[in-house]
Amino acid sequence: MRKYASGGQLETVLCNCCGKKLVVADGIVREGSLHVDYTWDFFSEKDGEIHHFDLCETCYDEITDTFRIPVDVEEQTEYL
Repeated sequence: MRKYASGGQLETVLCNCCGKKLVVADGIVREGSLHVDYTWDFFSEKDGEIHHFDLCETCYDEITDTFRIPVDVEEQTEYL
């Protein structure tokens, strides 16, 4: 869950799973996290809904460790 200051700068990020408050400095999340903005479409029961959530790295790992098919991981060789 994200909260923004009146000027639009990111102020607070909470993990939607465990509630942990993530470190935010100067409007940037300063620790591992996953942010999701997903628009559901015609073929779902949530058609027309947009879901937003954040997960800390620990919760991400716990959730993805339960997948029957593992997450496809690719190493990034260049950092911008």
